[in-house]
Amino acid sequence: MTNLELQKTANEVRKGIVTAVHSAKSGHPGGSLSAADVFTYLYFEELNIDPKDPNKADRDRFVLSKGHTAPGLYATLAERGFFPKEDLTTLRHIGSHLQGHPCMQHTPGLDMSSGSLGQGISAAVGMALSAKTFGDSYRVYTLLGDGELQEGQVWEASMFASAKKLDNLCVIVDNNNLQIDGTIEEVNSPYPIPEKFEAFGFHVINVDGHDFDQLKAAFDEAKTVKGQPAVIIMKTVKGKGVSFMENNVSWHGSAPNDEQYATAMAELEKAGEELCQK
Repeated sequence: MTNLELQKTANEVRKGIVTAVHSAKSGHPGGSLSAADVFTYLYFEELNIDPKDPNKADRDRFVLSKGHTAPGLYATLAERGFFPKEDLTTLRHIGSHLQGHPCMQHTPGLDMSSGSLGQGISAAVGMALSAKTFGDSYRVYTLLGDGELQEGQVWEASMFASAKKLDNLCVIVDNNNLQIDGTIEEVNSPYPIPEKFEAFGFHVINVDGHDFDQLKAAFDEAKTVKGQPAVIIMKTVKGKGVSFMENNVSWHGSAPNDEQYATAMAELEKAGEELCQK
């Protein structure tokens, strides 16, 4: 896809996020919106996957370690054709396959259930080790929140990934600088993030997480790394794409009311129209 096509697709993903969370009357829009661009790049460019065969043996694996941003992943999977986009309005409803956190037993395209912060990267490390052990060609990707880096389990998994030279593992950090209780510095600062991962034996790549050229270069670089895992640290804007949600911590885990939903969707519609005119 071209950059413009990726931007249009990401805008549709953002519409799906806002729609899903509004329909559920609960959920996590802020971190879903900050990761919408990387979700789009992963599922439309980077990952070896097939919506018609979600469980194919050689598929690349993706683990959403920050599992509360499931609305972003669900909107992307729907856009990619794993299930109908209409399902997004059933988020968090009884009987829906779209639970508040990813559940691999119910939703097509999910490789791991997640939600308890720190555990997703551990599962991804296990998948990468399995591929190495059995000579499988697939790569493993996992997306973490920056607040999630406050979990000790993240660093245990990182130490293990480096010790086992898991160069088929790509860790992604969504550094939007906000978590549920405020800025990550105010709560328990994980900075400096690049230096920490470097100290744990990772090849570190820093990017603007809303720039598709930079994302492409980062993922291309990660695939060339040998003998150590790679981490892509993305500077992002929490709530990206919806003006009143951007850099506003109150939208970490709040759903828009009907008026706010209409305003958000109008903004995204306008953004889509402007992209179509380019």
